[in-house]
Amino acid sequence: MSQSIGQLSVLVRDYDEAIHFYVHQLGFTLVEDTAMPAQNKRWVVVAPPGAGGVRLLLARAVGDEQLSRVGNQTGGRVFLFLYTDDFWRDFNAYQSRGVVFVREPKAEPYGTVAVFQDVCGNLWDLVQASV
Repeated sequence: MSQSIGQLSVLVRDYDEAIHFYVHQLGFTLVEDTAMPAQNKRWVVVAPPGAGGVRLLLARAVGDEQLSRVGNQTGGRVFLFLYTDDFWRDFNAYQSRGVVFVREPKAEPYGTVAVFQDVCGNLWDLVQASV
């Protein structure tokens, strides 16, 4: 048996705001942006450059319950982990594009890591794993 996780949903306030952050600030690829007029929504998928694995579905929050979770889908814990082959390249590029880091780079037994916020406030680890 072979299985994999193909996509994760990330609740966002606004499609275009989220696309701008993921594509222009993080350098992700916009994989799909399809209007679904009958449901008053869009199917928006982004992925990190060179990714062959998990993609993110940017899902516009609808209703009070979903809106209450935008930016805090995990109760304040780091939500997603972005692995890189060059930590300092990406850290410096992200800082220059206005990405907010809430924890400075640190060497850990598993690699170099810093925590940043996405446009909605979700916490991410930027990680270069130790060899």
